Amino acid sequence: MRFMMLMIPRGYETAAPDAAPSAEAIAKMMEYNESLRKAGVLLALDGLHPPSTGARVSFSGGKPKVTDGPFTEAKEVLGGYWMIEVASREEAIAWASRCPGSDNEVIEVRQVQELADFPADVQAVAANYPEMQPRVRA
Repeated sequence: MRFMMLMIPRGYETAAPDAAPSAEAIAKMMEYNESLRKAGVLLALDGLHPPSTGARVSFSGGKPKVTDGPFTEAKEVLGGYWMIEVASREEAIAWASRCPGSDNEVIEVRQVQELADFPADVQAVAANYPEMQPRVRA
């Protein structure tokens, strides 16, 4: 099963464009990331720049509208993510619990939808695009 572990740092919604964590925080996080890699569960990970550098595209009335960050209505924003592959939700939560997060950080753990989770008619449509199917390890 694949899971996304989404880092939600409180206060990041108003962070300056050049905001960066401390070297000490990065060192701890890199040790954690290395433990995920060594365990063979890490598929991908990335940190994200603050929302002040981003944009949102909405589709009101079917037309795209671009809004540049920061997004004043945002209460929580993503600071980064890990994609892991583990045997269960409980294992994913256990990995999230080992993260060296600070008091202002929360990790949301969400299972990734697999094609097999969908009804047959949806699977049939998606089967027309095999190059877009995830390459999940056995």
